[in-house]
Amino acid sequence: MFAITLNSIVPMRSESKEQSEMCNQLLFGDLVEIIEEDTNFYRIANTFDNYQGWVDKKMLTPISDAIALAIKEEEHPQINRPIASCFIESKNENILLSGGSSLPFYNKKKESFALGDNTYHIDLSQVNLPLTKIFTGDELLSVAFMYLNTPYLWGGRNALGIDCSGFVQVVLSICGIKFPRDTTQQVNEGSLISFLPEARSGDLAFFENTSGNISHVGILINNNQLIHASGRVKIESIDAQGIIHETTGKYTHRLRVIKRIL
Repeated sequence: MFAITLNSIVPMRSESKEQSEMCNQLLFGDLVEIIEEDTNFYRIANTFDNYQGWVDKKMLTPISDAIALAIKEEEHPQINRPIASCFIESKNENILLSGGSSLPFYNKKKESFALGDNTYHIDLSQVNLPLTKIFTGDELLSVAFMYLNTPYLWGGRNALGIDCSGFVQVVLSICGIKFPRDTTQQVNEGSLISFLPEARSGDLAFFENTSGNISHVGILINNNQLIHASGRVKIESIDAQGIIHETTGKYTHRLRVIKRIL
C-alpha cells in the first residue's frame, strides 16, 4: 500500500503519537510505502531514501499501486530554491513548496502536473528538470548558500528548520543527486579524499563525536571553509583537526573523513 505527501511539510515521528520526537520530515511529492498501521498513524518508508517512521494518517493521500509504480519509475523534477509558490487550480489556492520537493508527472511545456483531483501549476524557473545537466561544486554551493541562516532543527529538511544531514541531502537533491538521509549512511557514499588540501568545492566533510561515531556533516567551500547546519546554516573555518567556531575560535567538531560526491 502506498501514499503520497500533498502537504508542504509532514513531520515523521519516532513513535505513533503526536508527542513523539520528530525524527525526519516528508516533503511535498514524497512517495511512501505503508509498512504498519496504528489507530491514527502509519509507519512508512520514504521510497526516496528508505527512511522509516510514523506519520499521521490524515497528512497522507493513499494512491493506487499503479500510480505508485509510475512515480517510482520516473526521475522527478525538483523545486530548485528554498521556497517556491505553486498554484492549485481546482482549489484556486497557492501552496508553498520547499526546496527538494518532488513534482511527479510535471509537464515542462504546460508548467503543471496533476495528482488526484488537483492540477498544480508551477513556473519552470522554479524547477530543476532531471538529467538536464551535471552540477559543478560551485553550482552546488550556490544552492547551499540559499539556505544561509536557516535555523537548526533536529529532523528538519526545509528552509525554516533543517539539520546537518537534511541540509546536505536537500542541497544534493536539488542538484539531481539522490542521497541518503543520515550522516552514518551518507559517509559511505562517494570517493575518499585523503587530505584536506586535496579537497575542492562541493566535497563533503564528515565529523566524529567523542565516541568516534560519525555525527556531523558539512559541504566544503574550499580547503579551509565549509557551510554546515550547526545552530543555523553558516560558514565556518576548518583545518585538519576540525571546525573552528566563528566567534570563540575553539574546535567544535573533529574531522574524520572527506568524501567526493560530484
